[in-house]
Amino acid sequence: MYLGFVTFWSGFFDSLFSSGDIFFKAAQVTLALTVVSIFIALFIGLFFALLKISNIKPLEWIANAYIYVVRGTPLIVQIFVFFYGLTSIWMISGFWSVALGLAFHNGAYIAEIFRGSIQSIGKGQTEAGRSLGMSQMTTMRRIILPQAFRRALPPLGNQFIIGLKDSSLAAFIGVQEIFALATTRGANTFDYMTWLLVCAVWYLVLVFILTLLVGLVEKKLAASD
Repeated sequence: MYLGFVTFWSGFFDSLFSSGDIFFKAAQVTLALTVVSIFIALFIGLFFALLKISNIKPLEWIANAYIYVVRGTPLIVQIFVFFYGLTSIWMISGFWSVALGLAFHNGAYIAEIFRGSIQSIGKGQTEAGRSLGMSQMTTMRRIILPQAFRRALPPLGNQFIIGLKDSSLAAFIGVQEIFALATTRGANTFDYMTWLLVCAVWYLVLVFILTLLVGLVEKKLAASD
C-alpha cells in the first residue's frame, strides 16, 4: 500500500512538471476566455443594472427577465445555445461561443452587483451633483459610478474567479483549455486521476494569482481614498 502511494505521487509530480509547457498554453486559453468574457460582462452588467434602477417599468421588466433567465438555466445550456444557435446563423469559433456564453451568464450577476453598489451610495451624492448643475447622466458618470465601482470591486473579484473556473465548460465544445487538456491526457494514458489533479493544481495557481491581483487593486484604491 505504501509503495503504491509513493508510486502514485511520484508519477503525479513527474506528470505535473513534464507537461508544464502544454498546460501553460492551455492556461493562456483559459485566461483569455476569462478576461474576454468578464470584460464583455462588465458592460452587459452595467447596462442592465442601469435599466433596473431606471424607475421605468418596461426597462425594469427587461432587466428582471434577463436576470431571471440566466439564474434559472444552467450555464452549460447557455453556452450550448450560443454555440449551436450562433453557428446556425454565421460561423463562429468555439472560443467566441464560450466567451459570449460566459459573458451572457456573468453579466446577470454583475448587474446585481452594480445595482447594489449604486443603490448603496447616499441620495445626497446625487442631490449634490444636481445642485452643481450636472445632468442626471453626468452625475451618475462622474460621482455615483466611481464610488459604486470601488464598493463593487470585492464581489467583482469573486465573480472573476468564478468565471475562471466556469471556463472549464469550454471543454464540452472542443476548446483546448486546461480541463479539456487534462481529460484528453487522462483518456490517452488511462490515468484520469493524475491528470485531473494536475488540472486542479493549475486552477489553484491561477486563482491564487487572480486573488493577489484583486487584493492589490483593492489596497491601491483604499490608499487613494
